[in-house]
Amino acid sequence: MAQRTMTSPATILGGLVAVLISLFAQGAEAAQSCPKPQSTGGLGVVIERSIGQVAIIDHVKHRVLCHVGGFGDLSHASVVFSPDERFAYVFGRDGGLSKLDLTTGQLVKRVVQSGNAIGGAISQDGRWVAVSNYTPGGVRIFDADTLDMVADLPTATSGDTKGSKTVGLVDAPDNEFLVALYDAGDIWRIRMTDPARPVIDKYPNIGKLPYDALISPQGRFYIAGLFGEDGMAMLDLWETRPKIHRILPEYGKGQKKLPVYKMPHLEGWTFAGEQAFFPAVGEHQVLVADTHSWKLTDRIPVKGQPVFVMARPDARQVWVNFAFPDNAWVQVIDTRTRKIVKTLQPGPGVLHMEFAPRGHEVWISVRDKQEVQVYDTRTFARLATFPMDHPSGIFFTARAHRIGL
Repeated sequence: MAQRTMTSPATILGGLVAVLISLFAQGAEAAQSCPKPQSTGGLGVVIERSIGQVAIIDHVKHRVLCHVGGFGDLSHASVVFSPDERFAYVFGRDGGLSKLDLTTGQLVKRVVQSGNAIGGAISQDGRWVAVSNYTPGGVRIFDADTLDMVADLPTATSGDTKGSKTVGLVDAPDNEFLVALYDAGDIWRIRMTDPARPVIDKYPNIGKLPYDALISPQGRFYIAGLFGEDGMAMLDLWETRPKIHRILPEYGKGQKKLPVYKMPHLEGWTFAGEQAFFPAVGEHQVLVADTHSWKLTDRIPVKGQPVFVMARPDARQVWVNFAFPDNAWVQVIDTRTRKIVKTLQPGPGVLHMEFAPRGHEVWISVRDKQEVQVYDTRTFARLATFPMDHPSGIFFTARAHRIGL
């Protein structure tokens, strides 16, 4: 008969203690191996256009963290962010696509994917980065992790040696991209269900020379401005079978147009309740439209030709900057009264504005003074000034969580 060996309570207790010590040690080792936490919610980048450099800033604590070079031609540059706010993807004029780690200040990778690019977008899930090209035209799509190209979507047709320039590239819900074809007068809806074989829905004959486009904050309306004729083209993505709608047909009719010194940026459109504010091409006006009927309801006289018409996050104010020769000024419109409530003169070459995520501050790039200035949006007092080398675009990581930015 087999004998049973009895284990003493002291032995059992000693074993449990040993196990607990081992588990504690493993947990401590795992904790020690974790990287130092990095806060990204208050970060942003400023494009220093003349030297191919960006500044990483902390807009909460009002400080410049570092300057990072090696981005090529940033004479026209834009930025999107990964969903976790860690990486900034910088689109350069020379076709460069660059990936910047905001937590380390390192330029992770840069690829020159075309001869002339105009901007880009990141997909809803953060897996794909799309670039809009002037030369050779078309759209190219890259893996966000590796920057390896996964799709090349040329716009050249058979017998055509040069493809249409693409503009107004934005992300849309369901991991889609939308883009306008400047030369062809089309809109493309690019579905990324299978990245190796994106499906393109093409909407031809939207109008002459779409120069820019935007998507509404809910991702419903894609609207392209037309440089070659009056009115705009709109695609309602909520329709079962979306089709092109021509809106604001009265815009510009019968009026003597001024020379256009700089094309307005429709990304800066403002949706405030049931009204939309947007820049008039070549005129000293901000236009207001009803977002149900898409009829023009007002024209607000402003100091110059508007470039960006941007809303404070609560949409109570609209801030407007202007093309040359009035680019030293910024005006603020109250969206309830539609009246100008403040005129500021930051200095020559005001190029871009970016609001703090909750709207209490706005950061303004003043290229020719080589400054970035920060203003309180309630009192309009200047809060801070930072020297920068010919700053242009300002982009905060909060954009990572907004459609179309």
